[in-house]
Amino acid sequence: MKVLLLENIHSEAVRALESRGHEVEARSGALSETELIDALDGVELLGIRSRTHITERVLKAHPQLVAVGAFCIGTNQIDLPAAAAAGVAVFNAPYSNTRSVVELALGEIITMARRLADKNANMHAGIWDKSANGSHEVRGRTLGIIGYGNIGSQLSVLAEGLGMKVYFYDIVDRLALGNATRVYSLQELFELCETITMHVDGRASNARMIGEKEFSQMRPRTLFLNLCRGNVVDVDALAAALRSGHIAGAAVDVFPSEPKSREESFVSPLQGIPNVILTPHVGGSTQEAQVDIGRYVAGKLADYAAYGNTSMSVNLPEVSVSAPAAERILHLHRNVPGVLARLNHALASHNMNIGSQTLATSGEYGYVVTDVSGEHYEGLLAELQGLEESIRVRMI
Repeated sequence: MKVLLLENIHSEAVRALESRGHEVEARSGALSETELIDALDGVELLGIRSRTHITERVLKAHPQLVAVGAFCIGTNQIDLPAAAAAGVAVFNAPYSNTRSVVELALGEIITMARRLADKNANMHAGIWDKSANGSHEVRGRTLGIIGYGNIGSQLSVLAEGLGMKVYFYDIVDRLALGNATRVYSLQELFELCETITMHVDGRASNARMIGEKEFSQMRPRTLFLNLCRGNVVDVDALAAALRSGHIAGAAVDVFPSEPKSREESFVSPLQGIPNVILTPHVGGSTQEAQVDIGRYVAGKLADYAAYGNTSMSVNLPEVSVSAPAAERILHLHRNVPGVLARLNHALASHNMNIGSQTLATSGEYGYVVTDVSGEHYEGLLAELQGLEESIRVRMI
């Protein structure tokens, strides 16, 4: 299959896909919707990171697209319902960069507590300011984690190793690790903690989760981090809280609007404020994480292309299958009664023998993988695609 990889995806992904027989083109920058539509001619597998958006218009313009790989954790840049409706599988890397993000968070907590960014800037300006004013150890401080998933929970464990007392808030019932304590409201978290760090996903309900009201509820001189999604924090409110001194420092790695390439300028109201660390969405950008992500997502794309395996897909029912022993038919359909019977009737009418069959359903979709053998394949795929409930049929 023809593969297009965008946004500087690691060369490990290119190697992994080419080793499976795919033709790969890799580009460095993100593409706009119109640019992406122009670039996708003949492409069946697409790899992106966080800045290229997969819209319904893109999907409708390229019905040949088979799968999209998000070489990152988040998938809010992809219209997942539209992708499922188009029969396009979507995969991501939910675990591969966890450690990298956690280490960045810990490093920035220490850097802000010691005001190292300002001291570094002073040294480069020739100013020798050997003062302990405003500089603190993190041992004994309280850390409040908003979002206790893979990243938040690992950060919790490592922060305790530094002597921090950890509290967390999550709308999902999560098991506390180590000595962490769960709280049941953001206000309670803000009252207890001197450092607040965000680790939530990009769902619409999390937009502007932290704004002027929430910053006012935080303890005076709180340190604040956002390494998750740019839209969850009102950056104008954060800038105001920093300039007033109510928030003592901030580390921000994600922004509501981010440049699509190095040639585009970055502008933020957070620029120029003391004890503020700004990084260009590099939470997961370590060599180790990018190699793991490249290998993992490329493997998912290749397995789906070769076997129809949807294990860990974020938008289709999950079916885990090995290499086919015979011809394999992949059938994605609307999840209504009687589809499997009609599918098997069509196979029988073509004198197909079923060697194995696996069905999974999720919400409004069903996905069945059927290994068949026979001699009368002519017209079979067209007949299956013609079933009223069919969304996509593929034979491998």
